Amino acid sequence: MGSLVYVGTQGAGSCTAIRKIYSEDSFTLDIDATNRYVQFAVRNLSRIEQAKALMDEAVDWSVFKWVVRKRRIRETADEANAALDKLNHDIKSRWKREIRTTYQNLTGRGSRGQNDATDWDPEILLFAKKVKDADDAAHRARMTAENAFAAAARQWSTNLAREGCRQAIRSWELHEKAIRLAEAALDSKWNA
Repeated sequence: MGSLVYVGTQGAGSCTAIRKIYSEDSFTLDIDATNRYVQFAVRNLSRIEQAKALMDEAVDWSVFKWVVRKRRIRETADEANAALDKLNHDIKSRWKREIRTTYQNLTGRGSRGQNDATDWDPEILLFAKKVKDADDAAHRARMTAENAFAAAARQWSTNLAREGCRQAIRSWELHEKAIRLAEAALDSKWNA
């Protein structure tokens, strides 16, 4: 389990600038942001950790407990997915325009009229491809988990539901990894 450290300084205006450092064995996440953003990020991390704990617990549930609590599992999974999606969107919205445009063009959501692939900075293009690959892996894992939950509900199968829990945890881990990768652009020379 990771640790969370807050370092606060008085900023301009009514917001207090907060530096949040989230440290875990495999990574360190360091965000300089306003108090509102940090509260949102911390609340989302808490939701994800709670969802993971619930899924870990649910793997050992009896059939009766699954029938009674399956709605709670679904709601918790939806909240965790929404929190990760929001955090991912917030981070990408803070990217420099060139990075954002390159990423959007790779995903097919951008207008290719102004930028041709030959005009893109090769480093930014490589970074955007890595982020896109990480996002795609997280999305595939989420769809696998959702399909497992749907099959479990159709077949009344606790074994499939347990597998769905394991896959949901894996999808959140992949989504967190993609978010950490996307966040690297905020500290890079490209966003300066």
